[in-house]
Parts: sequence; structure tokens; C-alpha cells
Amino acid sequence: MSDTILWYATRGAGIVTLILLSTVVVLGIIASMRTQTPGWPRFLTTGFHRNLALMTLVFLALHIVTAVVDPFTALGWNAALIPFSSSYRRFWLGLGVVAVYLLLAVAVTSLLRPVFGYQAWRAVHWLAYAMWPVAVIHGIGTGTDLRFLWMWAIEAVCIGGVLAAIAWRSSRPSPTAWREVQVNG
Repeated sequence: MSDTILWYATRGAGIVTLILLSTVVVLGIIASMRTQTPGWPRFLTTGFHRNLALMTLVFLALHIVTAVVDPFTALGWNAALIPFSSSYRRFWLGLGVVAVYLLLAVAVTSLLRPVFGYQAWRAVHWLAYAMWPVAVIHGIGTGTDLRFLWMWAIEAVCIGGVLAAIAWRSSRPSPTAWREVQVNG
């Protein structure tokens, strides 16, 4: 019975992590454009982004711990800490470990932003654009729920949301370019 609970906890935490992570990426893109409206000021987007990112880390930790202690996968901590070292779905789990390290780099530099400075923080924060697809591919390759339509729908909404946010951001002038036009214009 406890093995089944661990299996469901791992799957559930992984799915919630995917949804939260995708939302965090979308909010990060929106916040980077310095968009605000009277009903939703920019500081709310930034605060919501930060708090959801922290919640994502909580569910990610739950996902990792339950996967490690689940006797079915018999992962062990080496598989969770050393990329591509697992005997169970080596490639897909390795991508997950790589995504975790990229996410941790983004999280640590965000928490220590005053120490690193804005330029270093921003450079490392761009890793989110590499981390997110690696995490999504990890979930697709490792996940056991892709045989269900509901999981395809979750994947489609997450992928579609992030791609739509990237397309929206790409179609608009950057906030710094807009400021330069106003100053030099």
C-alpha cells in the first residue's frame, strides 16, 4: 500500500511541478516586459512569480524525495544527484537532474541577487529558458501518464502557454529599447 502511495505522490508532485514551473516561466516573461495595468500592477506579477517559484521548489523536492524512496524505481540518491547515473530510465532521469541543477542555479542567484548583482543574476536567470524544455522532456520521457488524454491536455496547455508567452514577448519591443527611443527620440 505505501509503495502505491509513493508512486502516486511522485507522479502527482511531478505533474504539479510541471504546471507550476510553466506558470512561473510565463509570469517571468510577463514580468520581464514590465507590463502593468491598473487592476494588476507589476509588483503583483513579480511577487506572484517569486512565490510560485518557491512553491515549485517545494513540489519538486517532494517529487524527488518520493521518487528516491519509492522501492519500485530503486533510484537512490546517486541517481537523483548525478546526471545520467540511474539504471532506471537513465537518459530521461538524467535530463531531470540537469533541469534541477539549472533551476537551482536560477533560484540561488535570485535569492542572493544583491550579492551577485543584476547583470550576473540576469545572465543566470536566462537558464530558465534552457531548464524548462529539459524538464518538460524529462516528464514526457519518464512519465507514465502520457497514455491518458488528460496528461496530453496538461502538457499541451503548459507547452502552449509558454510558447504563446515567448511569441508575445518576441513580438513586442523590449522595455529597454522603448526607453532608449523615448530618451533619444
